[in-house]
Amino acid sequence: MEKREELYRGKAKTVYLTDDSEKLILEFRNDTSAFDGEKIEQLDRKGEVNNKFNHFIMTKLEEAGISTQVEALLSDTDSLVKKLDMIPVECVVRNVAAGSLVRRLGVEEGLMLNDKPIFEFFLKNDALHDPMVNDYHITAFGWATEAQIAEMKRLTFAVNDVLKALFDEGGMILVDYKLEFGLDADGNIILGDEFSPDGCRLWDKETRKKMDKDRFRQGLGSVVETYIEVAERLGLTL
Repeated sequence: MEKREELYRGKAKTVYLTDDSEKLILEFRNDTSAFDGEKIEQLDRKGEVNNKFNHFIMTKLEEAGISTQVEALLSDTDSLVKKLDMIPVECVVRNVAAGSLVRRLGVEEGLMLNDKPIFEFFLKNDALHDPMVNDYHITAFGWATEAQIAEMKRLTFAVNDVLKALFDEGGMILVDYKLEFGLDADGNIILGDEFSPDGCRLWDKETRKKMDKDRFRQGLGSVVETYIEVAERLGLTL
């Protein structure tokens, strides 16, 4: 499978067409950004680490019966993925109060929500700073149907069940995360984009050490080194 022309260039990944109209190549770059692209740096090996981490996580989810976009690992930085018609909303689950939830509601960071995790939708739009939306917005503007919304919620909580247990075994708390979904050629809802420490919050269970992109956002340092530690705790050697 060969790369053809560039289809889309995001903040940290580039999507390429291939000689198969139903397949794309997802390239993970070393670019690291925060605050809607206001802070950008190049971090050595970050693209490789996130590519392999994403493949590992998506494989675990596939084994649990959750369909994902990922087809194969092609190289250190490239993955072969199914072509999806992406739904322009992010599905966020919060198991612990952190980030924007704390800022918006004034609740204490670290408040455990595991008995009843919080689900939120956000419109994927950097120019608007990814505003929060609800089911009514999504159906009113035609971004997804009620049935598709229900399926995205179901799958997001199914992912939560799998990954909370996985990270717990590695001595970590899955604080929150975002997922993106798309439609395949048959109209099925499929998990797309990526799952890596860039798109979730992870804390050490004992020390509450931050092990995700908050290390970059907050200038804590050792970003890629910590991502590698997360992978190794899960049994992935990088």
